[in-house]
Amino acid sequence: MSVAQSRRGAAFRAIGLGLAGLVVATSLVGCWWKSATPKPGRELHTATLLSDGRVLIAGGNNQNIPGILSSAELYDPKTGTFSPTGSMGTAREGHTATLLADGRVLVAGGRNVNDASDWSYLSSAELYDPQTGTFSPTGSMATARDLQTATLLSDGRVLIAGGYAGANSLSSAELYDPATGTFSLTGPMAYVRYRHTATLLSDGRVLIAGGSDSDGRTFIYPAELYDPKTGTFSPTGSMGTARTDFTATRLADGRVLVAGGDDGWDFQASAELYDPKTGMFSPTGSMTTVRMLHTAALLSDGRVLIAGGNDGSPADLASAELYDPKTATFSLTGPMAATSP
Repeated sequence: MSVAQSRRGAAFRAIGLGLAGLVVATSLVGCWWKSATPKPGRELHTATLLSDGRVLIAGGNNQNIPGILSSAELYDPKTGTFSPTGSMGTAREGHTATLLADGRVLVAGGRNVNDASDWSYLSSAELYDPQTGTFSPTGSMATARDLQTATLLSDGRVLIAGGYAGANSLSSAELYDPATGTFSLTGPMAYVRYRHTATLLSDGRVLIAGGSDSDGRTFIYPAELYDPKTGTFSPTGSMGTARTDFTATRLADGRVLVAGGDDGWDFQASAELYDPKTGMFSPTGSMTTVRMLHTAALLSDGRVLIAGGNDGSPADLASAELYDPKTATFSLTGPMAATSP
């Protein structure tokens, strides 16, 4: 196994925030509590907030169960419980799941296994209908891929960009049109990328940032903008630090907070802000802890909650912190409840 393969495998294992115990933020007083535990545990799955407030958990894998999972379940925050729902037509991990404007969920790509040593990258896609609790097939992507990004555009289409397939990361991109149930090629990006981010900006364009190429050694500094009006990508500013497995969060003022990640040498506590008015990245306060594969959520008061991830130690992080755009600083908040398998 090459260094790149080993590095990518480690990222794969870490990217899935396995739901051995779902941890839910209660309020801004720094409290967390443990909620119901879905069965079986999962990693490399997706979690999608539905229009009715429930969360769809789909696919992934469980290292104690052979093979990739096709099962799905629903979390109801009113009862704090999980319940089974229809299974996907294809078992998959490393896929994307995007809430469409009509309330359905587009599940696309990912990977499965042909045997113990052979990965099968997927071009297929399916739709979950919360009204019926079932998945149904829809058009397939032009290119099989996993670890891609999927972004709901202002016009209701979904932009699929980059990802990984076999021995190569991808520069190609495509659009899913829910009106026709089909994918069509767009772009492509100027750089091959996986483990990157895609952020919808206030003006409808999409900021593509970070990621690495196929060998896992070349990290991408320059960012790009996708314009759905022209179907093209164009260059914009470069990040001060190359990153994979970081977060990118659009703030209330339209800027994008980029935080943490892996620069190929070290895990990062640094953060920077992208301003779409200038097309430039600029440094901002650093997190209190280096972390990658964490989550970031914009709160109703404009602050950003950063939670979990990994700092390179054997145990994943339970710590959490808040970014305040008014002061451009991070501060610790109460840690998440410890979970166990």
